Amino acid sequence: MPRAIWSGAISFGLVNIPVKLYSAVSRKTVRFHQLDGEDNQRIQQKRVNPRTGEEVPYENLVKGYEIGPDRYVVITPEELDGIAPEKTRTIDIEDFVDLDEIDPIFYDHPYYLVPDKGAEKAYQLLLDAMKESNKVAIARVVIRSKENLVAIRPRDGVLTMETLLFGDEVVEPGKLDEIPEVKGGKKTSKRELEMAQQLIDSLTAEFDPDKYRDEYRDRVLDMIERKAQGEQVVVEAPAEEPKKVPDLMAALEASIADSKRQSKPKKAASSSNGSKSRSRSRKTAKKS
Repeated sequence: MPRAIWSGAISFGLVNIPVKLYSAVSRKTVRFHQLDGEDNQRIQQKRVNPRTGEEVPYENLVKGYEIGPDRYVVITPEELDGIAPEKTRTIDIEDFVDLDEIDPIFYDHPYYLVPDKGAEKAYQLLLDAMKESNKVAIARVVIRSKENLVAIRPRDGVLTMETLLFGDEVVEPGKLDEIPEVKGGKKTSKRELEMAQQLIDSLTAEFDPDKYRDEYRDRVLDMIERKAQGEQVVVEAPAEEPKKVPDLMAALEASIADSKRQSKPKKAASSSNGSKSRSRSRKTAKKS
């Protein structure tokens, strides 16, 4: 059962709505520990001074910001506390903006905001008003001594809060030094554009998040289970294919043809499965 990780209030104007914060995601990463290959004992990490080779006690550790090769500015906890953001318990709304004005690249981590006791009516009012206006609230909140910029929006009858990246944290494409350029000044032809659009249309479907799985994680967990049961797992290294620059039109034509082939068996299989199911139902009915 998820637990609230923060409690406070949404604040805008003179209105305060007490809320609780829950993480909206549960990461499914497969984690490994480092072991000694000789006896499978878990390795312990030690803090060692590279100059003396001696282990450094935790109480002797200080924070240092590197300003050059082997040059650091030491900052004490007291100095950081002196400039830390005020530890308020409010999510201070600064602006309301249109949802489509926020580029998805700015979204970071999602949370749920639920009303605290006695705040249900005010919470529902804000939820309904934002849903009707299709607006997103941009706010600031301090969580674990860090100030966060966040976006609050309604979703499936609840307010979500997503931390946002600040503007200077997003790398603009123009700053990349390896953006490919079209050689010879060639532009996309009308025929190429039509075929690319046809391929997109053939692969278009309604978004269903349950349709997509982390297939690599599934394979890792399957291998772990098999090895835990004593099975000898033989892994073949994938063959490296030489990189080739494909003929664009040929690749588009082949992709469209392949997408058509893949769609037909699905329908046939569905029809076949339906026939088999009906056949089994008739047999069952006759027996009874």
